[in-house]
Amino acid sequence: MTITRRGFLAGASAAALAGPAIIGRAQAADTIRFVSILDQSGGLDIYGKPMADATRMAVDEINAAGGLLGREVELKLYDPQSTIQYYTQYATQAAAGDKADVVHAGITSASREAIRPTFSRFQVLYFYNTLSEGGVCDFNCFCTGSTPAQTVEKLVPYTMNKWGKKVYIVAADYNYGQITAQWVQKNVAENGGEAVETEFFPLDVTNFGPTIKKIQAAKPDMVMSALIGGAHVSFYRQYAAAGMSASVPIASTTFGVGNEHKLISAEEGNGMICAYSYFEEIDTPANRDFVARFNAHMGGDPPALNELAARSYEGAWLWAEAVKQAGTAERKSVIEALRAGLGIDGPSGRVTIEPKTNHALQTVYLAELKDQAFHIIETHETQPPTDTLLVCDLVADPSQAVFKFENGLEAAGIEM
Repeated sequence: MTITRRGFLAGASAAALAGPAIIGRAQAADTIRFVSILDQSGGLDIYGKPMADATRMAVDEINAAGGLLGREVELKLYDPQSTIQYYTQYATQAAAGDKADVVHAGITSASREAIRPTFSRFQVLYFYNTLSEGGVCDFNCFCTGSTPAQTVEKLVPYTMNKWGKKVYIVAADYNYGQITAQWVQKNVAENGGEAVETEFFPLDVTNFGPTIKKIQAAKPDMVMSALIGGAHVSFYRQYAAAGMSASVPIASTTFGVGNEHKLISAEEGNGMICAYSYFEEIDTPANRDFVARFNAHMGGDPPALNELAARSYEGAWLWAEAVKQAGTAERKSVIEALRAGLGIDGPSGRVTIEPKTNHALQTVYLAELKDQAFHIIETHETQPPTDTLLVCDLVADPSQAVFKFENGLEAAGIEM
């Protein structure tokens, strides 16, 4: 079930009129309540739709296998429409109204930080299944996506060795883009390079002509992109139209996780290099089986799979395995199970929760885009979230519930 804000308000009104009878029936069903809050409309729907599809598939598979602890997992899926205000509304509804046993939610760091305190306050277990800038240090929050230490740290030296030392950085103008740009600057400097310019863009910007002219004037060896959302796809089209793709190649920490490589032409994307914890093209039996099952589950014309979709699927199964091991869906017991070295073998490889940070140990892949498909060029197994480990130790202090990089790396004590 997908619920938009209009549907949510209508449902809330109907529930208020119906009174305790509806509440009583819901409780009598004795389901385990799984709530997902993901953008399926608005500027971020290119990320949210595949994540929602993969979440549905995971819950369907869990229930087809008999559910958890002899109980059905009930999925309620909200669409915040790429609006932070709706995220906060649905987070409160999930925690206080739905009495969720677990919530998997958020795409941007802005949405995560808008709702994470709500789940801590209501003591509702929270999963964030999106690549991030790292730095979340919260006993109640599990971040399964890749961080810059796992991706940028591999992508920067590889592409600098391939293309050259002068790097022009373009990024989205919010926490993820700003902090990822700082990690790129740091890694460029540590590898003997120069970040010649860094530019940030609001998520609704579509005209990149002035920036492309600045890149032409700066004559960098490469562009590193951390652009986000449907509007920013315009950059890649305009860049190729200006004849830049052949002369100044692009590496990205974000391109492809919204299936942008399917939205632009092969000529516009060829040669781009990216690093993620998952690509649809991973050639293993586990991933081939996952892709086939996903395509069958979707039917018709299924979307391409990416890190966000795969990690949404794997995040749901991590939680499910923790419930099984704990023998209960109760929050504290599930958290203990997750932090006791629990891992799963998913389509991306082995995924394990690292207990000092509640982030994931995971395999990271570098891949080059050719003809709208990614080709794996390097594989790095069991990569720790060393960026977050620099600032977080939930084993020593489980009471922490903060975002360490909110004010930048230097404010968090990271030397730039």
